[in-house]
Amino acid sequence: MLLSQRTTLTQFLIEERRRHPSAIGDFNALILDVALACRAIARSVAYGALGGVLGPGAGTVNVQGETQKPLDVLSNEIFCRATEWGGHLAAMASEEMAEPYQIPSAFPRGKYLLLFDPLDGSSNIDVNVSVGSIFSILRAPSDLVDSGRDATVADFLQPGTAQVAAGYAIYGPSTMLVLTVGTGTHGFTLDPGLGEFMLTHPHLQVPAQTQEFAINASNSRFWEAPVKRYVEECLAGRTGPRGCDFNMRWIASLVAEAHRILMRGGVFLYPRDTRDPTKPGRLRLLYEANPIGMIIEQAGGRSSTGYGPVLAVQPESLHQRIGLVFGSRDEVERIERYHREPTPLRDGNPLFAERTLFRD
Repeated sequence: MLLSQRTTLTQFLIEERRRHPSAIGDFNALILDVALACRAIARSVAYGALGGVLGPGAGTVNVQGETQKPLDVLSNEIFCRATEWGGHLAAMASEEMAEPYQIPSAFPRGKYLLLFDPLDGSSNIDVNVSVGSIFSILRAPSDLVDSGRDATVADFLQPGTAQVAAGYAIYGPSTMLVLTVGTGTHGFTLDPGLGEFMLTHPHLQVPAQTQEFAINASNSRFWEAPVKRYVEECLAGRTGPRGCDFNMRWIASLVAEAHRILMRGGVFLYPRDTRDPTKPGRLRLLYEANPIGMIIEQAGGRSSTGYGPVLAVQPESLHQRIGLVFGSRDEVERIERYHREPTPLRDGNPLFAERTLFRD
């Protein structure tokens, strides 16, 4: 297809900027720097074993207590190098770094904050399953921009509603960048010949209804009662209270799960559970749940903690974990309703409560 028949990411961003005559282009330039990082990571992923970045690595552990793979470390480095120099960022934060990353003194500082998970789903990389990168962009507090001081953790503790952009790249059979700047969710596919992201999926919409859900069933013994109820009803199929059959999925890659839901609908659950009371959820709020939440909601879906909107949560720490449920609006709202309702009992007597393989 001729270049003129597709809109490039650069052209898309320019059109968006024209809606805001006072904009000076810093925001667009930052997103293009992030896209450059994603292209570089895509290249490393594509080389696989030929690139020398697979395997368990040296056994280093990140702030999350997770063993870092070589490609985790490389992807984090790529993000930092691609975005630190342009003068658009006041600071950045990553899953792989314990503290905020300060922009080196050799470079000017800007008015945005970048948070990212440089390689989501990296446990899948050695088996050639899709992985991705997730990012969130916030405005830096005015006193940080005006004073030129170093950023602190507190500067990043903004709710998801404060995001000015969010996106992810998925490195699969094709590389895609899915982006929202607050005017819908749009998908761009990397043309490897041109080295450009081309708009191929404008105005993505998550269907309101679905018969597909994704959850790690091995954790069922730790689930709270509302989650058990929801999964039991789905598994009961046509003869159960839902009156239809559901398919269950699980990829163990947040980006891949989100992408499937954007493309064809579904609901994803990684809920709060009782496995570790010190961790009220598995996923990180600031650079996983919030950006994915904004992407899904801009596509007409819903993102929740299970109890209420995830984007409304006030962060308390940089690497805060949280339960996350997102996808088709009707299903997410049902799960929220189950959290508000008492667990249903047969004939009102606990002796006759429903019992299944998923009940303690």
